[in-house]
Amino acid sequence: MYAYRMDDNVAVLTMNNGENRFNLASIQAFGEVLDDIVDHSGANALVVTSAHPKIWCNGIDLDWLLPEVQTGGETSMNRFLCNMYKLFKRLLTMPMPTVAAINGHAFAGGAFLAFSHDFRFMRADRGWISLPEVDLGMTLGPVFMAISKKVMPVPLLEEMQYCARRLTAQECAERQIITRVCTLETLIGEAVAFAKSLNKPRDIIQRMKLETLKPVLTVVDETIASLQK
Repeated sequence: MYAYRMDDNVAVLTMNNGENRFNLASIQAFGEVLDDIVDHSGANALVVTSAHPKIWCNGIDLDWLLPEVQTGGETSMNRFLCNMYKLFKRLLTMPMPTVAAINGHAFAGGAFLAFSHDFRFMRADRGWISLPEVDLGMTLGPVFMAISKKVMPVPLLEEMQYCARRLTAQECAERQIITRVCTLETLIGEAVAFAKSLNKPRDIIQRMKLETLKPVLTVVDETIASLQK
């Protein structure tokens, strides 16, 4: 479902779970791989990509979640949200720079997954970043709102929320949502080369993240605490 390989100091994690949607099993598997990278790999940079030819991450697995909520009600929903938010916090606080190598669509939760990385590289010819929640009758909620604000200014976030606009790689680059536009053939190579250049000590990187992202992490922690009551 999720696996990584080492390329010098860089862990290259590949999401290999179809459209890489979030359910409890996929969240647990993703977290376990991140734990293994931190505890056993010696990596001090991370690149995350997808094995799917068109989709980097397509967000929440609604085909799984809706029956779960119908059966378990609010308890099931809160359990899922807590686990998902903990995964995003795990990425936000990884003790190493993280690079999303976006080789396809990043919709809804997939966009927030990309935003939870420190840097984003995106293929030029195919794939959008989109926040389609308005068309699904949903709001972003405090956690995803906070994560989005770390990447884009409020006027752009309002446009993406209210219009469900799909942004191409070039449009994302113009708005500084992503770091670099690449061809599909060069995407991984450029992302890994960039990650290799970020050869910094884990402890200082994590301390910097905890300081820089403190407002975001506070929202995540408070939201998780409220869902666990």
